[in-house]
Amino acid sequence: MKISENIKKYKDELPENVKLVAISKTKPNEDLMEAYEAGQRIFGENKIQEMTDKWESLPKDIEWHMVGHVQRNKVKYMAPFVGLIHAVDSLKLLKEINKRAKNEDRKIKCLIQIKIAEEDSKFGISREEAEGILNSDVYKKMENTAVVGLMGMATFTEDENQVKSEFLKLKGIFDDFKEKYPSIKELSMGMSGDYKIAVECGSTMVRIGSSIFGERNYN
Repeated sequence: MKISENIKKYKDELPENVKLVAISKTKPNEDLMEAYEAGQRIFGENKIQEMTDKWESLPKDIEWHMVGHVQRNKVKYMAPFVGLIHAVDSLKLLKEINKRAKNEDRKIKCLIQIKIAEEDSKFGISREEAEGILNSDVYKKMENTAVVGLMGMATFTEDENQVKSEFLKLKGIFDDFKEKYPSIKELSMGMSGDYKIAVECGSTMVRIGSSIFGERNYN
């Protein structure tokens, strides 16, 4: 199946309130342009340098999402253009994003990554730590960044019940936060292998890569 057909399939299948983030890391610009010409406008990358290179040469109405773990010293490179940062896991990182966004006279949207998986390899913080950030005076004074939602990754397992319970746990936290913090609107959960369960559990944003672009080439 061609990339354009895959994009159409997801656009037809996903509910209207669920955004499709096409994870384009390691893929060449031609592949992104095929998806773009099929109507896709949100692309996700996990390396800031690669995302910056693509931003410089691709259409300017693309909304770029940073989906990987972010190092504070790299934030300045994406501050001029990034649309949403998915994986914020500390107040220090938010402070850096706010500082760099201010330099660019922009407001950068962020998601806080909550750890819901059992695997140690997954990043993220606890519900309590997330509340600590949102309730802090430091965050409340930030004018150039806004936490607009939560993100989480389920355990990589064949056990659908476990995946579902992890997603439902995050949805519960999201619903609670939505009542307490008016800016919280997005829930980013679900990837190529588990997006259907994520949508069923209330995700508003799914991150799909290999099912759109084919297997990644890491060479």
